[in-house]
Amino acid sequence: MRRTLVTLALLAGLALPAWAQEKQGVVNVNTASVQELQLLPRVGPALAKRIVEFREKHGPFKSPQELMRVSGIGEKSFAMLSPYVSISGTTTLKEKVRVGASRRQAQKQKAGGGN
Repeated sequence: MRRTLVTLALLAGLALPAWAQEKQGVVNVNTASVQELQLLPRVGPALAKRIVEFREKHGPFKSPQELMRVSGIGEKSFAMLSPYVSISGTTTLKEKVRVGASRRQAQKQKAGGGN
């Protein structure tokens, strides 16, 4: 099951056209600062710090999937992160990626929460 989810996440990232990936940008998890890592979806200061600490302790990530070895990153989180993660090159992501905001807003409206 885990392998299937990882494969699907990778395929989803590969399915994006090259122009879309360039426009969105990526974060190189081997060189990114805590601040740059926080641009990734659902990555806050604490998780960004754990990624940097993991990298310092274990060396550079050899594959994006190794992020799942960091406490707080499971299969679901990795599936959201994978289109924006790189292990080489420069960090090109410039704005925080927000995932699922429209879903939360729709649920709030459905429950009668309005704006």
